Amino acid sequence: MQHTFNKHGSRQFLLMIIALPAILFSCIQDYVPKPRSYFRIDLPAKTYQKFDTTYPYSFEYPSYSKITFKQDSLSKPFWINLEFPRFKGTCYLSYSKLNGNLKEYLEESRAMALKHMQKSNGIDEYIINRPGSRVYGTVFEISGNEAASAYQFYLTDSVTNFLRGALYFNIVPNNDSLSPVIDFLKKDIDQLMKTLEWKAIGKITNK
Repeated sequence: MQHTFNKHGSRQFLLMIIALPAILFSCIQDYVPKPRSYFRIDLPAKTYQKFDTTYPYSFEYPSYSKITFKQDSLSKPFWINLEFPRFKGTCYLSYSKLNGNLKEYLEESRAMALKHMQKSNGIDEYIINRPGSRVYGTVFEISGNEAASAYQFYLTDSVTNFLRGALYFNIVPNNDSLSPVIDFLKKDIDQLMKTLEWKAIGKITNK
């Protein structure tokens, strides 16, 4: 079979073949990957109020949070949740009365912090030392994008009282996007630790 070529059509086809690489290269140059961005988070002003009930401890907590009382089968007396509804976060507070078993609680608290090690970039520890209020403890700051809990702590008077706290979020861990919120709530937990006072059970100091 004999084929017939149109000279004008052949010339156009040849020009397209020559121009195609230049067009593709130009498109590649124009495309610049955009950096990952996150939604802006408006943070409220910090104001605090006091939690002071018949519980064996008191502390200050922010006005944009709320305290709920655990009532499930795993809860023990004086356990509470410090909830941050706006940020879908909760600081779980568990209290224990010591009976010569401080070492046991210290080891348990450290183990619960270190269990996040597999998905973290590291854990920094800070010492709490407030001898005037008999408050001693350790803060565990857990870094890493997939760490489920970024901030944990325990406080004790070494004899009678032991309080442990852990901050969690009710969303898939992505601590890069949560970083401003985590830093914001860390200050609130720091305020809790700075103002914590031990009390005799049943004694109310402020109404």
